[in-house]
Amino acid sequence: MKRAIPKFLTTVLFYLSSVANVYADTTVFVNVNVVPMSSEVVLAQQSVVIVDGKIAQVGHVDTVPVPKGSTVVDGTDRFLMPGLAEMHAHVTSVDPDQIDRLSTLFIANGITTIRGMLGEPSHLVLREKFESGEVFGPRLITSGPSLNGRSVSGAADAARQVREQKAAGYDFVKVHPGLSREEFSALAETANEIGMPYAGHVPVAAGVRQALQNNMATIDHLDGYFAALLPAENSGSGGYGGFFDVLLADQLVADDIAGLVAATKAAGTWNVPTEVLVEQLIDDTAVTELRIRPETRYVPAATVRDWMAQKEAQLSDRDFDPETAALAIKLRRRLILELYRAGAGLLLGSDAPQTFNVPGFSIHRELMALVAAGLTPFEALRTGTVEVARFLGSNGGGVAEGKDADLILLDANPLDDIRNSQRIHGVMLRGVWHPASELQDRLERYAVREGG
Repeated sequence: MKRAIPKFLTTVLFYLSSVANVYADTTVFVNVNVVPMSSEVVLAQQSVVIVDGKIAQVGHVDTVPVPKGSTVVDGTDRFLMPGLAEMHAHVTSVDPDQIDRLSTLFIANGITTIRGMLGEPSHLVLREKFESGEVFGPRLITSGPSLNGRSVSGAADAARQVREQKAAGYDFVKVHPGLSREEFSALAETANEIGMPYAGHVPVAAGVRQALQNNMATIDHLDGYFAALLPAENSGSGGYGGFFDVLLADQLVADDIAGLVAATKAAGTWNVPTEVLVEQLIDDTAVTELRIRPETRYVPAATVRDWMAQKEAQLSDRDFDPETAALAIKLRRRLILELYRAGAGLLLGSDAPQTFNVPGFSIHRELMALVAAGLTPFEALRTGTVEVARFLGSNGGGVAEGKDADLILLDANPLDDIRNSQRIHGVMLRGVWHPASELQDRLERYAVREGG
């Protein structure tokens, strides 16, 4: 139930006309509950002052004046937390309409940073246009074109491409399947030498333990972990492994998880599990149920049909076994939980837009998957806020003075129930406030009408 606006808030609002300080680009969240994410606390009755894209002041509503001329956002009974990150995203088109659609889906869901996992030269320009505000969009961390079995011809070529991508200004190198052990080693050696992170898939020829030894920045999808948990006498190469080896689950030595987790922590390699991507492809959720999810209204009908066909093909494969798939989900969840508990870095990502992963919306489903794995809501949210800032070395991920003002205002406490992360009252991106009404209007541009 909503509480009446306290008397002191009336006094604070009086500052709108009485305080002498004037800022051109100032927004104040007044009387808000702050979820700083630096620790598992909620700071009640705070005012948060944003000036020129930075958090200038955080303090009790009774002590923080509202600068004259500020935009005021009433935070009564609401919760202010850092913006979220999607650490495995794909920018599939640079067509202006498609970029606006993608950005709208992300930002309307509180996603203020994305890591593009399959880049191209145009993404370097787009990154700058996002940052300057010329184009509406989140902060973009981008790779170059992926290094894979088709794009690389030998170790020397792998090294050359890493150097070229560093010189071009990409943020990291994306690894796709198919590299030989020698090519992967050359990629890793060169990347480490010049300080260029590399991330993505683990080449089968190398394996996850080699990737850890080579200081891979992130392993995405938990790729290679199941193969590394096979008995020594079983490489898994002679049987059907399925999507990220899930159908090898009944052959794994689960007791070896602890050792692999310890090796991951020691290496300093982070993981982006994209658990929801795997689970919704192999679990027993009916395709008809997936088709009618509310967010599919923002996806062309032909794409939804393709997604349905992908899941149906997976489940109907003659080698697919539902019991093994269920065991795979259980073991993946265990691996996620043990990685987190051990202090091996986890980053929030869902692989959007892939099968039934509607950009923005899928991050909230990934948060629910992390909680289902055993993380608390606070721990799950850290993987998309504080931990992302720590991994990137960025100035975001928290609600504190001096931090970048990428924020989400929620209508309920996300620490009580992870589903409350979806109850978005508005989003602040680079210090610019976007209320829910504006974001919903933007979303409606991309809603697919019946028969579309």
